[in-house]
Amino acid sequence: MTTVRLPLFPLNTVLFPGLVLPLNVFEERYRAMMRELLKTPEDEPRRFVVVAIRDGHEVAPVAPGMPDGTAPPQHGPAAGFGDDPLKAFHGTACVADAATVRERADGTFEVLATGTTRVRLLSVDASGPFLTAELEELQEQPGDEAGALAEGVLRAFRQYQKRLAGARERSLATGADLPDDPSVVSYLVAAAMMLDTPTKQRLLQAPDTASRLKDELNLLRAETAILRNLPSLPAAELTRGPTSLN
Repeated sequence: MTTVRLPLFPLNTVLFPGLVLPLNVFEERYRAMMRELLKTPEDEPRRFVVVAIRDGHEVAPVAPGMPDGTAPPQHGPAAGFGDDPLKAFHGTACVADAATVRERADGTFEVLATGTTRVRLLSVDASGPFLTAELEELQEQPGDEAGALAEGVLRAFRQYQKRLAGARERSLATGADLPDDPSVVSYLVAAAMMLDTPTKQRLLQAPDTASRLKDELNLLRAETAILRNLPSLPAAELTRGPTSLN
């Protein structure tokens, strides 16, 4: 088993391969991570791992017993994640390649990263200025009939978009806007749907593309039926333009 160790960035969201993630980095532990990434030559990938939080806080909370919002926050790379950070995170995560890491005058960072590869967390190290994790890469397997499933998911996704946009608006994504590679379809739809974090995490860690697509097809049909019966539900930003994998 080949493993790699990379910086770990926990978030209350799920990153999928191929999807773009903008970050506003202001906590010191993550600023330290970005300063370290900037040491990597520009012609090499600046990689870190985005993992969804299972039990913990994206931003370090104030100290226990201090209801005052002005109380000093907890410090350290594992602040907010308990004594064993590994248990605070979901076991499947996504490697991110930071194409842009821009430091502002106040020391915070503006980051634009793209998901690349799924990984499994094996261990988490909190001994440095930021969390790092030992990781095992997860290969994407197509599964059975992934191509046919992708076609069905795209049809269902267009109906879902139309319901979100409203009956008087046409869907803003045409066939030319959407990919035809089954794995890319599965990740795009997973990222674009209005789903809670546990459901998105379930899609990320699906054993193969076909399994993910089957799950998405069921979710799309269920969500579209709900939107059909509750037309007053608010539309999402998804309907304002096509989702791009860049």
